[in-house]
Parts: sequence; structure tokens; C-alpha cells
Amino acid sequence: MAWLDWAALCGYFLVMLFIGIWSHRRITDVSDYFTGGGRMPWWLSGISHHMSGYSAAVFVAYAAVAYNYGITVYVWAFLPLALGTGIGAWLFAPRWNRLRQRYAVASPLEYLAKRYNIPTQQALAWSGALLKVFDVAAKWASVAILLNVFTGMSMNLGILLTGIVTLLYCTVGGLWADALTDFGQFVIQGIAALAMIWVVVDRLGGVSHLGDLWNKLPSGHGHPLVGPYTAGFLSAYVIVKLFEYNGGMWNLAQRYMATDSPAAARRSAGLSAVLYIVWPVVLLLPPVAAPVLMPGLADPQKVYALMAQSYLPAGLVGLTLAGMFSHTMAMASSDANAISAVVTRDILPVLSRRARTMTTEGGLLAARACTVAFITVSMLVAIESAHFGGVLGIIVGLVAAVMGPISIPMLLGLLPLFRRWGARAALSSWALGLGAYALVKWGIGSSDQTVIISTPLITSLAVYVLVGLVLPEPNPEADAITAAVSPGPQSSSEARTPVAAQL
Repeated sequence: MAWLDWAALCGYFLVMLFIGIWSHRRITDVSDYFTGGGRMPWWLSGISHHMSGYSAAVFVAYAAVAYNYGITVYVWAFLPLALGTGIGAWLFAPRWNRLRQRYAVASPLEYLAKRYNIPTQQALAWSGALLKVFDVAAKWASVAILLNVFTGMSMNLGILLTGIVTLLYCTVGGLWADALTDFGQFVIQGIAALAMIWVVVDRLGGVSHLGDLWNKLPSGHGHPLVGPYTAGFLSAYVIVKLFEYNGGMWNLAQRYMATDSPAAARRSAGLSAVLYIVWPVVLLLPPVAAPVLMPGLADPQKVYALMAQSYLPAGLVGLTLAGMFSHTMAMASSDANAISAVVTRDILPVLSRRARTMTTEGGLLAARACTVAFITVSMLVAIESAHFGGVLGIIVGLVAAVMGPISIPMLLGLLPLFRRWGARAALSSWALGLGAYALVKWGIGSSDQTVIISTPLITSLAVYVLVGLVLPEPNPEADAITAAVSPGPQSSSEARTPVAAQL
């Protein structure tokens, strides 16, 4: 990289750190740290939700799929996000916001102790936290691959550099720092991505020749579903993402909780859904066109970085790398904040009596310590990511497959239809869903991605529904919670409703 590229990259890191320091002044208690005090504008929450939904894996693992298979990566990887988030705008986003308003929760799992019981809450908390360690580790590994291509920096050093910068700003500034850096990263990444689009279109002969691209691509690259990405895979992925992007991925539930009203949470989700339709097209057109411009690449995971190096002028290369950093840092920092919320609010109070009576200062200290611990452990796992199936292996083969059993009891527990579904249904769904994953992955040894993703999801969903129907568990507290978070007569004044009760 030229000195202008290094200047752009260093400037990016400095801006992220400045935002973290500025956000530190807005943090007075754990509510500010984990949910922004319920004062976040809907548009900021929506952009943050979108940016926190994917990482540099877009420019590594998904870019490789685009290079090898074509437009199918947009169909199966991103349209489900738009669909799931759009449905969630009406079904789940307002409920998360009402949950914060009416019960003063700061963690997405905090309500589960009353909705089901403490063992259920702990099972979901521990397994979800462990899953997120691997998820974020895949993101660090993605950035390290890009750094290696651009600068020659070793994988391990790249992981440590990105993780430490993220650790500094998100530990200091909490959710406000996450959201504001998400916005800054959205702008930076937007400039870089549009520059790449302009260069690629120019290399293809201009806008008038874009139509010719489809005739030049390898056979099958224009098909919506091809190779291992079948209709069954897509169907399973849509359902997984419906749960994951509406709260199963805890950091995304926090975005809805952080707005000032259910209506604002709904607008936030709507904005994110629209961005998932539009923005991946901008990001993925270069690697889709790459087989025409750069045929025969030995390692397709490096395609986006190689195109930036080959086609962009000095300065824009560094900005493009910063844009790639932005997605990973957005997702990783928001995940760290969410995990810290779960550990501080849900796990520690069960393990330690002292944690139940922490002062405001003690709670903030514990939150920051948990953030540091999570990022540190995820970096260590990232260094060994090759042993877990690589970037795409972790994201699709592990995270997508295991997300269903963890998120189904949590999301369906918010809906009045399932108010009589109790702890037996939730724990059975979680345990048998994870057991089904272990069976197909290691017992049978299946390598079919459709089977790996759909089996635990279908098992978990079927067990939850059937156990709840056969063994209902009427619970007045569950009735009260589902009623409180559902639309009702109070909806018009919800933004001004004081917290009615504490869980």
C-alpha cells in the first residue's frame, strides 16, 4: 500500500477511537451501556442494526462464493436477511422495545427467568455466549485475510490489531460507541464500495455493457440457486435468519431496545430491511464480475482485496480496506456488548450473590471487564480458526445451524400464541435441537449444508411446538409478559410510559 493508503487506514482507526472516547461521556449506568438509555434515534438504530448484521466475511467468504457460483450468494445469503428483518419489523421489533420500557431490562435474555425459569435462561445464555465466541472469531479471521493480502501482515498480527482497536472503543463507550461507529463505518464503507463499483463498471466497458456481463460469466453464475445452495438450503436459511436477525443474534435485539418507542423500533427494522435489499448488490457486484476480469484465481477468498489492489488508486485502497474493517468491527463490537450484557445481567447474578447487589460503578466495571474477556477469547479462537472449518465453515456450518435451538424459545416466548409454552418446551427444544446438530455433524458425519442447517432447526421448532401442546404450563407471569409487550391500548403513549415493574 502507498503512504496515502496507510494514512487513510490510520485515520479510520483514530476516528473510531475518538468516537469511543466521546461516547464514554454519555454512559452513566448499565442501561446507557447496554441499551443507549432508550434514547437512540430510529435511523441510527436502523443503520447500526444493518452494519452489525454482517462483517468482513462479505469480502472474503461470501466474495469467494460470488466468484465461484455467481449471484446465488445474494439470493440465499442476503435476501433472507431482508425478508426476516422486514417480518420482524412488525412482529418482534416493537416487542423488544416494550420489554425494555415496561420491565427495565438491559439484556435480551433477562426476561427469560420469569418467562420460563432460571435454568432455561442459563442454558440459552451459556450456549449462546459460547456460540458467539466462534462467530466473532470468524470475523477476526476474515479481516486478517484481507490485511494479509493488502499489507503482507501475518494472520495472527492482523487478528490482534483489529481486536485491540475494537476492544478499546467498545469497552469505553458501550452501545453508543457501537452505534456511532457503525454510522461512521457505513459512510466510509459506502464511499469505498461505490468507488469499487465505478472502477469495475469502467473495466467492463461502462454501464451500457453491463448487460453483456451475464453472457461472459461461467455457466450457472446467473442462476439464483446453484451448486450446494439448493431450494431446501434457502428455505432453512430463511427461517434461521428470521429468528437470528430479530433477536436470536442478541446484539440486534439491543438495537430495537435502544430506540425511544415501539414505532421507532419498527422504523429501525424497516430501514435495515431495505438496506439488506440494496446494499449487498453494491458490495457483491465486483466479485460476481471477477471471473470475467480475473479468471483462474487460486484463492477466491482474496478476490475483493486483489481487485482493490489492482484497480484502485492510492488512498482509495486504504479507504477500501477501512471499509472492509468497518463491517467486522461493527459486528464484533456489538456482539461484545451483547455478550457483556448477558454475562453481567443474566449469568453473574446467578453465580454470585455479590453480583446481585453491585453498585452502578461496580456494574459498569463488570460490564467492561466482560467485554474485554469476550474479545480476548474470540481473538484466541480466531488464531485457530482453520481447525474449525475456516470462515464460511464457522458462519454457515456452525452459527447458522446452532442459532435455531438457541433463539426459538427466546423469540416465540414473546408471542401471545405461545404463552402457555413453558420451561419444559423451551429446554427440550434447546437440548434436542443441539443434539440433532451433533448427530448430523459428528454422528452421521454429513457434509450436506442443507441437512446440517435444517435438521437442528426443524427439530428444535417441532419439539417446542409439540411439547408445549402436549404439556402446557400455564404461568401468570408469562401471560403478563406477553400481554405487556403486545400492542394494546397503551401503544399510543408507550414512549412516555414509565417502567412498571422490575423482573
